[in-house]
Amino acid sequence: MKEEIIIAGFGGQGVLSMGKILAYSGLMQGQEVSWMPSYGPEQRGGTANVTVILSDERISSPVLNSYDTAIVLNQPSLEKFESKVKPGGTLIFDGNGFHKFPTRTDINIYRIDATEYAYANDTTKTLNMIILGGLLKIRPIVLIENVLKGLKKSLPSRHHHLIPMNEKAIQIGMSLIRKVE
Repeated sequence: MKEEIIIAGFGGQGVLSMGKILAYSGLMQGQEVSWMPSYGPEQRGGTANVTVILSDERISSPVLNSYDTAIVLNQPSLEKFESKVKPGGTLIFDGNGFHKFPTRTDINIYRIDATEYAYANDTTKTLNMIILGGLLKIRPIVLIENVLKGLKKSLPSRHHHLIPMNEKAIQIGMSLIRKVE
């Protein structure tokens, strides 16, 4: 099994930390992992993306031109990465703030209204975990117990009391994701 993923959005949406948690989760289940962030100097509010590769075998290069899965959280990321999803691959987008939606017919497209849910329920700090839950519902590439171990590894110990809240957010994301027909 090898899964090549791009997660992209604005800085401050938890894109890089979602990728890091996903990478740690893969490590916790004994997979080979690559985590390669990319962001502008403005970080919060600017564009950010991270490439994560999870594999049962050695990873030859972290640099990719196409992806099995793309998670896009803003319009510029959709415009940049929709065409880079492999045919038969998966694109997940958060419906908030989009004026043009994905149009490809050779990939699986899913919508998750995570931002809308997070603001309505005052859980904006778990936005990225809601989205990660959506991913894991349709692509169970890592086990949730390994995500929780990954959270523990990536969060400073002073924030470990937030792990149950993040676990709940993952479950919420699993219930929010919908296939676009």
